[in-house]
Amino acid sequence: MSIMTNELAHTGRKKIVVLISGSGTNLQAILDAAQIGEIDAEISLVVSNRKAAFGLIRAEQSGVPTLYFPLKPYRVAGKSREDYDTDLTTALTQHNPDLIVLAGWMHVFSAIFFQQFSGKVINLHPALPGAFAGTESIHRAFEAWQRGEITHSGCMVHYAVPEVDAGAVIAQTVVAFNPDDTPESYETRMHAAEHRLIVAAIQKVLALT
Repeated sequence: MSIMTNELAHTGRKKIVVLISGSGTNLQAILDAAQIGEIDAEISLVVSNRKAAFGLIRAEQSGVPTLYFPLKPYRVAGKSREDYDTDLTTALTQHNPDLIVLAGWMHVFSAIFFQQFSGKVINLHPALPGAFAGTESIHRAFEAWQRGEITHSGCMVHYAVPEVDAGAVIAQTVVAFNPDDTPESYETRMHAAEHRLIVAAIQKVLALT
């Protein structure tokens, strides 16, 4: 584990910690919104469980501290997911986050994590409530549309709980299928909707805190 400490000056604003596992396009939407004042908060830390995640570079380019926190060393040492979650909780607590955003974070947290940050963790998921929980949800929805089972899918932001892609919904939007859609064209539109929705959801939650 390593942490890069390109610290931002303390501003007294609310603090957001963003957790990612991949390219960080949703993170970029959050960073851009914070930069122009659409999100009235400081992105105080970006965490990834994957060292090669391009989202870490996005954060560094924006002057945001980053933390690489992999699970593999815990597995090698015979430690549990709960051990991992406990240590990550300790690391995040040092940043005193007002909100933790799971934006493409590919790791299922145990109850320990949510006990520490109760009501402060939100998750972006590219499916509508009660549909296509878990991984590959965009592709699973597209295949269901091709079979004539659904006419649309969408994305949501919800309060995260131990159950995967469950919890009270904060915001959601429908992304309809076009007759000439390919998996790639539909995924592109879904991601564009996600970028808008995550910013709107963060604005909504911050207004309540």
